[in-house]
Amino acid sequence: MNAADRITAGLEDLARTAEATTALAPAVAVLARRYAETLARGGTLFFAGNGGSAADAQHLATEYVVRFREGRRPFAAIALTTDTSILTAAGNDLGFEQVFARQVEALGRPGDLLVLHSTSGASPNLLAAARAARIRGLRVAAFLGRGGGPLRAIVDDAIVIPSDDVSRIQELHLTLEHLIVEAVEELNR
Repeated sequence: MNAADRITAGLEDLARTAEATTALAPAVAVLARRYAETLARGGTLFFAGNGGSAADAQHLATEYVVRFREGRRPFAAIALTTDTSILTAAGNDLGFEQVFARQVEALGRPGDLLVLHSTSGASPNLLAAARAARIRGLRVAAFLGRGGGPLRAIVDDAIVIPSDDVSRIQELHLTLEHLIVEAVEELNR
């Protein structure tokens, strides 16, 4: 297969997966309202993920703190993936499984929302973060793929992309999160 054919096939696959994902629109709308309500009450959105999902966590926190489409007041959002001193100290002293949970324990308050991104739903550090959030009284949402894995069962809101392809899952996680930011900006005018 030449490069143009490979690109065409990839775009067609993305379009099919996106079409299948439209069934999640009502659940995503509910989650958008949850984000907006969290922020309107003075809560914080916490984002976490591993690898490409860590980059998405940083990207999304930026959209809330700075802006997305419109100039507006900043919203409280933190990516738990960015402080290398915390990540390496927690990884070294407590184990990598605790790198996000420790931050949730330190920073999370009732009324905040932890948003986890995972293509598998099986990352031990995200499972630990979800459990820590529960203990601290945070709500937990997860953007998942591959059926949702064990994380799906322990979160309040699970958005599971109907795919096993990591890149398609991540692409649609970011698309849905951008649509949520748009809705949040509209709801918090």
